[in-house]
Amino acid sequence: MSGAAVFRARATGIGSMPGEDVVEAVRVVTGELPDLVHLPELPERAPHASMTGRAAALLAGLAADLQPAGWRLTDASGIDHRRAVSLLAQDLDAIEEHTGGYAGPLKVQVSGPWTLAATMERPRGDRVLADHGARRELTHSLAEGIAEHVADVARRVPGADVVVQVDEPALPAVLAAAVPTAGGFGRHRSVDASTASAALQQLTAAISGAGARPVVHVCASDVPVSLLVGAGFTAISYNLAQARPDDVWSQALEAGVDLWPGVVPSTRPETAVTDAELTDRLLRFFDRLGHDAPTLAQRIVVTPACGLAGASPDWTRVALRLATRVAAAVTG
Repeated sequence: MSGAAVFRARATGIGSMPGEDVVEAVRVVTGELPDLVHLPELPERAPHASMTGRAAALLAGLAADLQPAGWRLTDASGIDHRRAVSLLAQDLDAIEEHTGGYAGPLKVQVSGPWTLAATMERPRGDRVLADHGARRELTHSLAEGIAEHVADVARRVPGADVVVQVDEPALPAVLAAAVPTAGGFGRHRSVDASTASAALQQLTAAISGAGARPVVHVCASDVPVSLLVGAGFTAISYNLAQARPDDVWSQALEAGVDLWPGVVPSTRPETAVTDAELTDRLLRFFDRLGHDAPTLAQRIVVTPACGLAGASPDWTRVALRLATRVAAAVTG
């Protein structure tokens, strides 16, 4: 990236996109998001390409397979686990082929340990979340696998400054004892903040140790901002419409953590929106924090509110263009 690029806001996608053609998705991303490319995720292809399937493909030293109830840890890898690994390799092939000569930040996404523990099952059933030992093993495996993933991406795209976005949509539910048991009649016990932070710190340490930048994405109304700051993330990606502009966000900024506001609707809204309207929403959020967004432009990355898997292909392009225009407007 040039020196000037360091001082302007950027735009990127959350990760997921519609469709089944990864080459086309990569073309869209590299065409619409030239300053912060990301590896597309196409969950429409199969469960093997879902957020959980992709994370399963990265696990180091652990095997998994797809059961009727979802992904489960197993003693040996099954055909579904091997399929997930194969799809991820195909996606990396596509991003490598279409980023020749690219130099700058390149983002990959992976499910975080708490969302993974809340969605994957133990070998004998029920969620990994219910077993302290299984949670620790899963976190360690995931951290090791992510470090290997970063090395692979860096090898394939030598000019990339790798960014790892840890997706934790289930984290608020894990902290609030809101994750249902397998039978659906109860809820798993809450995980205390210190335990949650310790697991996330393993990931941020592994990511940083591999030479990449750890970023976290939580698209919920109750983002545990202080916990995420303490866990070592360098930026927090969030849904702007669900975030309350209170002191914790301002404190995160003051602690050196960047903010990635998701301001563009993830699906086409009933009432058309303009980049000017979206820019105004973003500026007002930062103003209520007591910060001037243009002054912080180099620490802002504009995104859609959440993943685009449920969007139409047309809206996907529009949404990414709107994010880019808002980023340009914030820069001034």
